Amino acid sequence: MTERSGYHDIACVLADEISELETGTKLASEHELMHRFGVGRASARAAVQELERRGLVRRVRGSGTFVNRPIDYLISHEQRPSWHRTVEAAGATPRSTVLSSDVRPASAREAAYLGVAPGTEVHHMRRLRFVDGNVAAVGDEWVTRAALTELGSGLRVEESLDELLRQMGRFDVVRSWCRIGTEVPAPEIADALEMNFVTPVWTVESINRDADTGVAVTYSMSWMRADMIRVVMEIGDRSVSNPLESQRRTGTFV
Repeated sequence: MTERSGYHDIACVLADEISELETGTKLASEHELMHRFGVGRASARAAVQELERRGLVRRVRGSGTFVNRPIDYLISHEQRPSWHRTVEAAGATPRSTVLSSDVRPASAREAAYLGVAPGTEVHHMRRLRFVDGNVAAVGDEWVTRAALTELGSGLRVEESLDELLRQMGRFDVVRSWCRIGTEVPAPEIADALEMNFVTPVWTVESINRDADTGVAVTYSMSWMRADMIRVVMEIGDRSVSNPLESQRRTGTFV
């Protein structure tokens, strides 16, 4: 293959090979690709960047390039609003670390979502989240002090906020509202997510309430790498048959 073949052709060849490899397999270096395809460094690097844009590989600073396959992050009425439980259900290993934690006055927006007066002191924390040891998401979370008097020390023992609320606050938390979108992350978020180049990320905004009382307990805003996570939303009851499908089977359209 010559330089004129271009990085796109190289990316297509590598994409076919990647489809047969296990997630996490380390790929050839740019130098090795240069020799294999007979191209310069610019074309080899552009081919890897193209694979990264497609979400097929993940480049880890100082370690190399690895086969990547995003997990399905399911949001549904039946699924608990828990990062750890959702990632585990997708067959991956979750982890989270607290980047910052404090008590601060709630802004008008945060207060409205939590059902408290503006200026009410609430817990705030920012957490970095991992899938199989790789950075996948970063999020801000606000928790009412009525739910937990002490947050930071609890999370040093139990990483899952959902589980901590069950154990210490005796709350059975459910997701009552959720808004999903995409956006180009701010530099601070892109740096936290260790993005080599900036591309749109998933945004997931949620309000979680106590299942018994309906009282708001937490409000959160998360940014998720699209090459690591595919956000999937399920709405409705799968046990209820689709009337259109029944009509197709019987031929009884009206």
